[in-house]
Amino acid sequence: MPEPTIAQRIVRAKRTLAEKKVPFEVPHGDERAERLASVLEVIYLIFNEGYTATAGGDWMRPQLCEDALRLGRILAGIADSEPEVHGLVALMEIQASRLGARKGPSDEPILLLDQNRARWDQLLIRGGLAALGRSEALAASHGIGLGPYGVQAAIAACHARARKAEDTDWARIVGLYGALSEIAPSPVVELNRAVALSMLMGPAAGLEIIDGLATEPALQTYHLLPSVRGDMLAKLGRHQEARAEFERAADMTDNARERTLLLQRAATAAAAAANS
Repeated sequence: MPEPTIAQRIVRAKRTLAEKKVPFEVPHGDERAERLASVLEVIYLIFNEGYTATAGGDWMRPQLCEDALRLGRILAGIADSEPEVHGLVALMEIQASRLGARKGPSDEPILLLDQNRARWDQLLIRGGLAALGRSEALAASHGIGLGPYGVQAAIAACHARARKAEDTDWARIVGLYGALSEIAPSPVVELNRAVALSMLMGPAAGLEIIDGLATEPALQTYHLLPSVRGDMLAKLGRHQEARAEFERAADMTDNARERTLLLQRAATAAAAAANS
């Protein structure tokens, strides 16, 4: 949607609120918990759109990540005793630390395991780890475990603490995804758990889970399913199948940079098949 259109809608919304004299107040009790969950979801949606744009010619939109982080930090000041608020801030801080390493000199995407970790922002990582510690302490004081954002932040922290990709604690990540699947089950969580399991036990183990997700309605148009499947097939030497999966993923994404990356991976798989 064009920015002028969004600006006009905001102006109209402000005018309507002023005319109807709608009061602004911080909710309490059950109403606060219900509203807080929705606010956290919206903030993270904004961040994710900045982290990997769903469409267009840009791989990332960093300004959206910055806006989401600013909102998260403001919310943490308002709801300082809420573990999940700090969990979301931790997750966004740690993920945002990678923004500078997620693209190459020609703006080409660079995937997590291929990134130069010296380019990760250590200040953001320290802030994220501190926010995660705050989330863990508050959860413990409330006699509860981490919520979905806190668990995802703990997963991100495993990557942040690994100086090299091969130092990643995949066993802990697999366990954390297992915990996440219990408190916030979804096919996407299972897909991510399959990736972690493949790193821990080999691509065949991950592929078994992914093949079981093939009929999930929520993943039928999700390009990362064939993309991840293609990666595992390539590691197993099944290059022709991998090529087909990368091409299918490229057809499903609306992000031009991501499509180019997937087509390059398809070409690499085709060349490997020709040479095998």
